Amino acid sequence: MKKTKIAMLALFFFSQLQATVTDSIPARMEDVSSVDGIMKAVYDAISGPAGEKRNWDRMRTLFVPDARMIATGKRPNGEVVKRTMSPEEYIANSGPFLESNGFFENEIGRKTEQYGNIVHVFSTYESRKTKKDEKPFMRGINSFQLWNDGKRWWVITILWESETKDNPIPEKYIGNTN
Repeated sequence: MKKTKIAMLALFFFSQLQATVTDSIPARMEDVSSVDGIMKAVYDAISGPAGEKRNWDRMRTLFVPDARMIATGKRPNGEVVKRTMSPEEYIANSGPFLESNGFFENEIGRKTEQYGNIVHVFSTYESRKTKKDEKPFMRGINSFQLWNDGKRWWVITILWESETKDNPIPEKYIGNTN
């Protein structure tokens, strides 16, 4: 019983951490005043050369407190899998790799649909270790769900899948396809 209470308290604490951090750091208006702004800010926040610390506080300001980031893929045995995490978990798990190896993710295509205050963006990306790399080491599609609360844009969810030889990106998702 005591372990259950401690686990529940820890879960509550960590779920509130994102809300506290987001509330205490003001967002840059150029990052959250438009769909283009928030899309650029997400890619900018995770990108940078090896050895450079990322501005994770900037990234935190882009997400609602209960946002989710979901990586999907297929294991070598064919099993389709997903990994769901909060932005804080993404920063903790991926941040050290991105900072030590260098990582630049650029948008190479976008398809946007909007209804009222919600927007869905299919954002095709390519990733390089340095800006000078001729060929990307990875490409894929990020599926963003965005919401405008009447004052600014927020990221609700990012769901992504990397391109594979068995699952190439269709041409309709490369280039500006709005």
